[in-house]
Amino acid sequence: MNIIESTQKYENWLEQRIPIIQEDLASKHNAMREAAFPFLRATFYRWVQLWPEICADLASAPAILSVGDLHVENLGTWRDKEGRLAWGVNDFDEAYPAAYTNDLVRLAASAILASQEQVLAIQPPKACQAILDGYQKTLENHGQPFVLAEQHEHLREWAISQSRAPLPFWQKLQELTPLTNTPAPVQALLQTSLPAGYSNASIVHRVAGLGSLGRQRYTIIADWGGAKIAREAKQLLDSAWIWEKPKAQSGEILYQKIIERSIRSPDPFTSQHNDWLVRRIAPDCSRIELAALPKERDETLLLAAMGSETANIHLGNAPEAAGQIMADLSSLPKDWLLKGSQAMVNATLKDWEDWKKSAK
Repeated sequence: MNIIESTQKYENWLEQRIPIIQEDLASKHNAMREAAFPFLRATFYRWVQLWPEICADLASAPAILSVGDLHVENLGTWRDKEGRLAWGVNDFDEAYPAAYTNDLVRLAASAILASQEQVLAIQPPKACQAILDGYQKTLENHGQPFVLAEQHEHLREWAISQSRAPLPFWQKLQELTPLTNTPAPVQALLQTSLPAGYSNASIVHRVAGLGSLGRQRYTIIADWGGAKIAREAKQLLDSAWIWEKPKAQSGEILYQKIIERSIRSPDPFTSQHNDWLVRRIAPDCSRIELAALPKERDETLLLAAMGSETANIHLGNAPEAAGQIMADLSSLPKDWLLKGSQAMVNATLKDWEDWKKSAK
């Protein structure tokens, strides 16, 4: 099966389960042609097909509840219940039990592609080593949440950089056209997520992300306490891992479960309601794009932090497997992460070239 057939099959599967916004899906297809890194982000369904074949030895590693669609732009910040700025994985749409190596290889592959496109400036061997160093160190230390208060000065400086200023964020949201056809249950979810006393509320459609483009997404904007606030409701679905399983018809959506178990100081405004995710969005409660980070940054430190956050998630979701993972890591060749991620990069680049050709 090639990338064209895979995409058609997956999108047919989507349409059988949820309403699809065709305009957003077309935007996703266009973004997939622009560069290999956004192509990777948009095609996790293809990854789950290729991974067991290309990295068969790594795919048999101990399985735990994993992020799945992990990449260097699937991280962001939020405010915990004490108002502190926290940092970590931002999206768990594809959470599902898988070999722990999957998250690490996908993270490293995304770093390699981002480097090839000059979004990052770090060589593949160094990127892989940084990710692995952060992961192993955090495993050994039993995990620690990323709260950007007394510690993690560099992450804090990057997270509050000028490119994430409040004024452009709110201006962009307020320029969106209010919707008049929001489903009543979703409207109720959004309204009940707001604090008492809000006013001037409107619901808009915000285009965001890549992997989930095409799914329903509603954002409510309101006035409260002298300023704007916003909440988002995004439709969830079974992970693409389920789609790839020939006999599986549906599976449990594990978004809430993986967040609750992960070693982190969570966002109290993020919650799963059946197949809808509701969360707060704000300039400091959102995904961080690499282009938004200051040009002067230590990318080894950044990738090591991403490796550490991956370990926080794995440890929280399978504390009893920590010993198994460490033992498995010690049995792998020294360059396993570089070889595995480079193999997946090569497969992704081939698919990307085929996808671009199909549009001509």
